[in-house]
Amino acid sequence: MLSKLKNLDLSSNLITHIQKDSFSGLVQLERLYLHGNRIQSIQSEAFEGLEMLLELKLQENLLSSLPSLRFPSLLLLDLSNNNIPSLGPSDFQTPHLEALKVASLGLTSLDDELIASMQSLHELDISMNQLTEVPPALKQDSLKGLIKLSLAGNPLGELRVEDFEKLTGLQELDLSGLNLQGFPPGFLQRFPRLSQLTAAENPFNCLCPLAWFPAWLKEKEVNFKRPEETRCHFPLVNAGKKLSALEAKDFGCPLTTTVLIRSPIGSTPSPLVSTTPPEMTYTNAIPPPPPPPSEEIIPSKTPYPLPPEPTFSPSSTSGELGENVCPANICLNGGMCNLDPMGQLGCLCPSGISGLYCESVDNVPDQPKHSVTEAAVAVSVLPAANAAISSRQVTSTSILLDLHRFIEARPHIRGIRLIYRNLSGPDRRPIILSIPASYPEYTLRGLKPNCTYSVCASPLGEWFSLRTNSSVETGSCTEAHTEGVLMPLSGTTAPTPSPMTFNLILAMAALALVLVVSFLAGTIICVRKRREAKAGMELEMGPADSDPMELDGIKVGLENGGNGTLPHKQAEIDRCHTPPSLQQNGGLDYEVPLMPGHCPSNNNLASLKPSYF
Repeated sequence: MLSKLKNLDLSSNLITHIQKDSFSGLVQLERLYLHGNRIQSIQSEAFEGLEMLLELKLQENLLSSLPSLRFPSLLLLDLSNNNIPSLGPSDFQTPHLEALKVASLGLTSLDDELIASMQSLHELDISMNQLTEVPPALKQDSLKGLIKLSLAGNPLGELRVEDFEKLTGLQELDLSGLNLQGFPPGFLQRFPRLSQLTAAENPFNCLCPLAWFPAWLKEKEVNFKRPEETRCHFPLVNAGKKLSALEAKDFGCPLTTTVLIRSPIGSTPSPLVSTTPPEMTYTNAIPPPPPPPSEEIIPSKTPYPLPPEPTFSPSSTSGELGENVCPANICLNGGMCNLDPMGQLGCLCPSGISGLYCESVDNVPDQPKHSVTEAAVAVSVLPAANAAISSRQVTSTSILLDLHRFIEARPHIRGIRLIYRNLSGPDRRPIILSIPASYPEYTLRGLKPNCTYSVCASPLGEWFSLRTNSSVETGSCTEAHTEGVLMPLSGTTAPTPSPMTFNLILAMAALALVLVVSFLAGTIICVRKRREAKAGMELEMGPADSDPMELDGIKVGLENGGNGTLPHKQAEIDRCHTPPSLQQNGGLDYEVPLMPGHCPSNNNLASLKPSYF
């Protein structure tokens, strides 16, 4: 009796069957929601009379088949998350349908006639099915007005641009979970109105072919959904990083390198040759591991595009150029793949780049640009025959290099790159120098004494490897041992005392100072004690009277000294009877022995008695 009812929501109940005439009388019903039940079957006449119905939701039920749905005004139909493996044009008679959601039905194909009958379709969700390729039905002209498309969760593999040529009006595109490793060239440029993109849960190869993507997102201001789930899978240097957060330099695109080739006088200069062929395409597949050296590789059968640069063949041990057997896109920052004679995979890195895959960017200043008067050819070449370098003079801190043969073998190089490292010290990191080609001799200075140095030379602007066992370097490398430091001669310069000798001298000086102070202190104490003893004796015995004979004798002595009769006798008496302390400092207090025995007797003079004055 609800003849004016427009919205009926019966979702999330326990309904299992829809019987005939269940909705009879609801002639004005516009929205019928039956999702989230356990509906297994719907009788053919269950929806009869619902001519005004605009939305029908039957998702998340247990349906395995559908009755014929005749809704002349229906705009939205959602059948997702049921078990309906096929849909045909007889199942739908909905000419004005705008949104069709058939996700997770188990579909393996999409019927062309079914899509062709929907001229007004704006939204199509075919995600989480078993589609192994983009359905050809998407090429229908009826989908020119399609705005939203979801292909997520299907095992599609790689995308092709031609499958989307009719969908130029897309505004929202969901490509998540498709096992994509990249986008075909010019793929997203096909959708000029695209405003929302989802590409989560894909193992992207963040290499040079994908370097345009982050810049494109910013330029077009596209709403990039689920960026935390959109990350790089390869190479290792970018693994786990958010794709949208990378910069152009992180994708390892090759650097532009030119090598000058002088033309003969009077000849026409050669034109500029591009290193990358115009028809060269990139693959997004992960490079396989390198083949063993014993396998014979035929380049025409490899599924990976070959870069134009020549590399070493794994079967070559003499350094000759062979066929390229390296996988593409494995080297970053313009590095070139290389297989050494032992079959080990590596990358030849340009100047300022290092690492196994050339993933590390060193702070090496850019080389100055030279004015080009001759023709320039942009090529990347390896030395075919490396000329050896040698050292002519070695000192304790310098090595004089002879580069004559190296320059003669390469008359057209614009410079020389020298790489040297200390093989005797703990720090063996290489030091890179760039010198002009006009230096046939060059001196390395500031080296450490008594150390072995390895010095390698390569043309400036040419690919090279910093590995010591690389076959590219062995032909143009040399080793030299710097001299030890010589001790100077004793006659020319005074030797500088070592810290231990200096400390010993200070200790001896301090000890001598202590002994002198102790001696002086002892002398002063002894003199004071003797003076005190003499003073006590005078107080006890009284002052002694002077003997007239003593005074006479002294007087005679003075007279003799005064008239010059016995000058040497008087000098001897003065020397013997005058204490040393009085002779040195002129003091008045002194003491002499009572019977001096170190002087000869003088019979001409009276014997002198000691005086304490």
